[in-house]
Amino acid sequence: MFEEKIEVIAYSGYRDEEIPRTIFLHGERIEVMEILSQWTEERSDDRERKRSYKIKGSDGVVHRIYYDEKSMEWFYILKD
Repeated sequence: MFEEKIEVIAYSGYRDEEIPRTIFLHGERIEVMEILSQWTEERSDDRERKRSYKIKGSDGVVHRIYYDEKSMEWFYILKD
């Protein structure tokens, strides 16, 4: 699995959870049409947390992204 840092426009809800609304991938603006699933991963050794999303974009493609709470950055998961 490969990861690439991306820019995301997100909505911050009442619990300060970032919900992706738009992603920018290789210069293309892709609107999030639907969140198909979401989950949180936490490592036991350092308690690092990632909030992952499987989304359907306005380009018709299903994308996987995550928010790294420690670095406060978004990443795109590239299939290997």
